[in-house]
Amino acid sequence: MTTLAQKIIAKASNQPSAKVGEVVVCAVDLAMIHDSAGPRRVKPILEKLGRSVWDKNRVAVVTDHYVPIEGEETRAIQELTREWVLEQDIKNFYDQQGICHVVLPERGHLSPGMFCVGGDSHSPTGGAFGAYMFGIGATEMAGVLATGEIWIKVPETILIKWAGQTDAFVTAKDMMLATCAKIGMGGGRYQAIQYAGEAIHKLNMQERMTMSNMAAELGAQAGLISPDETTIEYLKSVNASILDNWRNYQIEKPDLNGEVINLDASSLSPQIAAPHSPENSSDVDDFKNISFDIAYIGACTGAKYTDLMAAASILKNRKISSNVCLKVAPASLRDQQRAEREGIMRILEDAGAEFLPNSCGICAGYGSDRLLKEQVCISSTARNFKGRMGDPSSKVYLASPYTVAASAIAGTMVDPRDMMES
Repeated sequence: MTTLAQKIIAKASNQPSAKVGEVVVCAVDLAMIHDSAGPRRVKPILEKLGRSVWDKNRVAVVTDHYVPIEGEETRAIQELTREWVLEQDIKNFYDQQGICHVVLPERGHLSPGMFCVGGDSHSPTGGAFGAYMFGIGATEMAGVLATGEIWIKVPETILIKWAGQTDAFVTAKDMMLATCAKIGMGGGRYQAIQYAGEAIHKLNMQERMTMSNMAAELGAQAGLISPDETTIEYLKSVNASILDNWRNYQIEKPDLNGEVINLDASSLSPQIAAPHSPENSSDVDDFKNISFDIAYIGACTGAKYTDLMAAASILKNRKISSNVCLKVAPASLRDQQRAEREGIMRILEDAGAEFLPNSCGICAGYGSDRLLKEQVCISSTARNFKGRMGDPSSKVYLASPYTVAASAIAGTMVDPRDMMES
């Protein structure tokens, strides 16, 4: 039996096959770290070991958490990061260019068949490109940086098949919130999830990134999507290296004994997740007329170019409600610049949006814009855990950029389809 996960792990472990439950040692194709869990954590460990990074070309460092610099502590972390990058002669350093999970693919670092690790829980984003990528802690990352290897227990694959096609204004974010409600935050059981079906392959690459990213919310190790021509077209556009035999990883119907979950995209409505968990998701109609203070379009799941475009399609020639503050933090500088060239940022500005830096920002509880006591926020982020985005008394509702934008106009939570119809 072979799944996409097993195929990649077998290649990385230099074995003809990889059986579920087997423990193998894999060669790492790429290791990604950021300023928060990166050099300041791994530098002391590597120094104790007397080791440098095993391959300066297979490490990517991104500053995205302590951005912008606010105070001496933040400055010291950023300076340490830059000094370590110079010391180790790291070739792939992206300083304040956006969120790591968006910067990595847009710079051509991911492609089918790769085995990658990241120092962040949302590292499964790489699975959108047919790569096996998962998050690890600082101690494990230090081991990877020193040796270029890591052990892994070959996971089962849970196949989530999305039939049909979504309606207009229903997105990958809605699909993931519905999945969280269906199987729960532990439903992934730290196994590999693979998304398949017509609805998945109709998604563009940035929407697929949202699917893979939020595998973490299901408790999965990885969130994989079989590569297809859409994948390859995107990778060519960012000058990524693509294996000649990439079709070997085009396993749309894996041979497995694991669980299969069938879902229907054609019957899906926009979703909202109530505090304090993504699994508290339900149809938007269940939340109609709930008021809030902040509308936030940000994070790796909610402020990529396609997300900004979605929000702008709702906000064009409209103004946000006087009782709402709309904050927008584009996920990467490149996506922001593209949105600027195409007039998208101007639409958001004219509607009344306030812009924040290209960083994790409020989503990860960093910076001065954190939610205040008792504030209520509707957000395009992936998580709404208690206190994550600010004061523990604040409340966060999760939704797609369409729903966040429509709600910002109405001043209460609404179905974006109703607004566009009116």
